[in-house]
Amino acid sequence: MKIVDARVIVTCPGRNFVTLKIITDEGVTGVGDATLNGRELAVESYLRDHVVPLLIGRDPARIEDTWQYLYQGAYWRRGPVTMSAIAAVDTALWDIKGKVAGLPVYDLLGGRSRTGVTVYGHANGETMDEILVEVARYLDLGYRAVRVQSGVPGIPRTYGVSADKMFYEPADAALPTETTWSTERYLAHVPSVFARVRDEFGPDVRLLHDVHHRLTPIEAARLGRSLEPYGLTWIEDPVPAELPEGFRIIRQHTTTPIATGEVFNTIWDAAQLIREQLIDYIRMTVVHSGGITHLRRVFDLAALHHVRSGSHGATDLSPVCMAAALHLDIAIPNFGLQEYMRHTPETDAVFPHEYHYEDGYLHPGDAPGLGVDIDEAAAARYPYAPAYLPVNRLTDGTLHPW
Repeated sequence: MKIVDARVIVTCPGRNFVTLKIITDEGVTGVGDATLNGRELAVESYLRDHVVPLLIGRDPARIEDTWQYLYQGAYWRRGPVTMSAIAAVDTALWDIKGKVAGLPVYDLLGGRSRTGVTVYGHANGETMDEILVEVARYLDLGYRAVRVQSGVPGIPRTYGVSADKMFYEPADAALPTETTWSTERYLAHVPSVFARVRDEFGPDVRLLHDVHHRLTPIEAARLGRSLEPYGLTWIEDPVPAELPEGFRIIRQHTTTPIATGEVFNTIWDAAQLIREQLIDYIRMTVVHSGGITHLRRVFDLAALHHVRSGSHGATDLSPVCMAAALHLDIAIPNFGLQEYMRHTPETDAVFPHEYHYEDGYLHPGDAPGLGVDIDEAAAARYPYAPAYLPVNRLTDGTLHPW
């Protein structure tokens, strides 16, 4: 069997997605997600102009060799564009291998380690009353874990709080919008939010919170300590992750668990944090981390150091990536949680898939391969539309992390 064609498909059924479809001479096809939020066309070009010509004539069964060929052969390694492109190829090749074998990909990874994948949803609101309504809604849907994000009094708009509660998409404009931030107001407000949520819903629901890289290490330590009475499953991305040593400071001051990694691209981004047990959950995801092959290596390293998975699963990852994530999630021994932001009906129609939600769990399905595809005719009805994530400034105008 040989690869005879590979198509890069950009579509925007409510938000932009980049998909690679690999075709073999025996008619077996595979799909991989290559979406990089706000930089989609950079990955499209990387695939179309630099990667696809290298795939023609290759044996699709040689997944590891192809991964090394694209990674080592590029010389200019790593980075989100390169690793998203490699991920698309790798994921599509796993899809093909599963179809040829007549097995779901998770069986090729060692089989099920659990019956379902525990997911968490996003409850957010500008006011406390809105937050309580949203938490209750997710619990009514069967979720066992809920991420809670709150507006901050005195700040007109907070990243992570949206008008559309079910299909949240933060990339909202052709050029970045600007918002204002106050760390002091945030640190003063957040503990009262979780005190109220715990009082309302009791100790059993797993609660999470995303800090969005906004704090310094000692500020994050203060937040973690103030949240200890409410037993959070994790605080996510408390500080910008470029400096692993910052997490050591947080660790010295709080027992609130820490999750990070959704902006990581390789095992080397995460290695120190994992080896020194400075985090509890690693949130890297298939599309931005070089595919199933490379992310499995990250999770295996994490398993040796008591770190569990907590993969990113926002709406900027297509159903192709979600399907791939679920096959990994259900196979690895150190699974923790899977983020699950639902896609719109238009997106689901473009990407028909076998995975399904039931009573707090996602199930990957038993179809050979990944159990997901792209309807190219439907995709063609939704052309690319420029969309950027917002940027954040302090009240004095200084640019600041989200």
